[in-house]
Amino acid sequence: MTPLLVGIILLVYFLALITISYFTSKGADTNTFFTANRQSPWYLVAFGMIGSSLSGVTFISVPGNVGKIGFGYFQVVLGYLVGYWVIIGILLPLYYRLNLVSIYTYLEQRFDKYSYKTGAFFFLISRSIGSALRLYLAATVLQLFLFDAWHVPFFVTVATTIVLIWVYTFKGGVKTVVWTDTFQTLFLVSAVCIAVWQISDALGFSWGNMITAIKDNGYSKIFYVDDPNSTLFFPKYFLGGMFITITMTGMDQEIMQKNLTCKNLGEAQKNMFWFSITLVIVNLLFLILGALLYIYSSQKGIALPEASDQLFPSLALNEFGLLVGVFFLLGITASSYASADSALTGLTTSFCIDFLNFKDKPESVKRKQKFIVHVGFSLLFLVIILIFKQINERSVIDAVLNVAGYTYGPLLGLFSFGLFTTRQVKDKLVPVICVVSPVISYVLSANSEAWFNGYKIGIEILLINGILTFFGLFLISTEKVAAKRSA
Repeated sequence: MTPLLVGIILLVYFLALITISYFTSKGADTNTFFTANRQSPWYLVAFGMIGSSLSGVTFISVPGNVGKIGFGYFQVVLGYLVGYWVIIGILLPLYYRLNLVSIYTYLEQRFDKYSYKTGAFFFLISRSIGSALRLYLAATVLQLFLFDAWHVPFFVTVATTIVLIWVYTFKGGVKTVVWTDTFQTLFLVSAVCIAVWQISDALGFSWGNMITAIKDNGYSKIFYVDDPNSTLFFPKYFLGGMFITITMTGMDQEIMQKNLTCKNLGEAQKNMFWFSITLVIVNLLFLILGALLYIYSSQKGIALPEASDQLFPSLALNEFGLLVGVFFLLGITASSYASADSALTGLTTSFCIDFLNFKDKPESVKRKQKFIVHVGFSLLFLVIILIFKQINERSVIDAVLNVAGYTYGPLLGLFSFGLFTTRQVKDKLVPVICVVSPVISYVLSANSEAWFNGYKIGIEILLINGILTFFGLFLISTEKVAAKRSA
């Protein structure tokens, strides 16, 4: 694909997003930005959430990782499924009963101000880093296959990417995001389906031949149950996936904000159920795609790139023809932007509601402050991406899961303690517990092999961090429940 063709495709794509934004943001106020007036159709939310949940990390890193661990990532996906059902049964009913805009106001009602602000702060840190890393993938691909040919610096590529997101989300907010994510998910799912079809065809595989080839080449292994010390050990991956979902979806303002735009609890639960089933199927397609990429490279004598994240981009844009190239470009752009636009909206919502006390302010003040916050988080994305480019030494999916383990652990501990105990904490000490727990978790992870007879801590660090936070909260708690508790 020529840089000119890439540029034209992206121009048309973003014009479509801006057009959707124009129609969905008509008459929008700050309530529309934060809640979409609670009028979103459940099926639209469900389909659009696929794109924002998968992101460019799944699109590139999951296929690339098949060469290292086969279908081992599917252990995490099975954990995801259980995690989504926990959200359906426990968290969604809670949020709808309390009629929340920011889910972290639950922590204020259950505990008090310091717990509330601590939970919101950890979300801001977690989602800012995680979403910026996801967006980094899209910017890297655009740089490699478009802007390098035009001698455009990476800084300009990233800045342009973020500006485009800001343009189509700054007014309509979550109402716009529900529609643009649906549009973008369509391209993401189409891209992986077309890639699997075209590569199988190029290799002369029927569906049965494809499954046999994947098995014969050693890529189909899912369950790792032999070595408890391995980071791939099934219970670690399964439990890690389950708690990643509970925290990164159920305790994450970005994702739950879209669920809370449904008309009622029943529709939100229906949305989450069908979304969870579809997500498992789509992840399996990505793993099949990864196996086919490695089989194709082996049969055609193509040297593998040094970084596994570059395998799919390099083959899609140079080997498989125009159709795969075009849909790859649309897919990686859609997956990365679907994640980033909802993250930018969720971060803006959380900061405005949780730290600027929007509730009683006039609309003119809300609109001005929302605008400033929206710009501020856009700039923060830019800074994080540029820093990560300088220090990145691992695949992005590893980096995202690693960061999540430390930043979402305190949220897991806070919500769990609120939901499953009747004790009240000494609120001013909560921030201390939520900082100390990740530090202890890091020390344990860094020394686990030496201290625990070769046991290497992996993504289960999130669960360990949550347990440490829960235990710390217990130590600063009493039997008496505060009178203000309403959950």
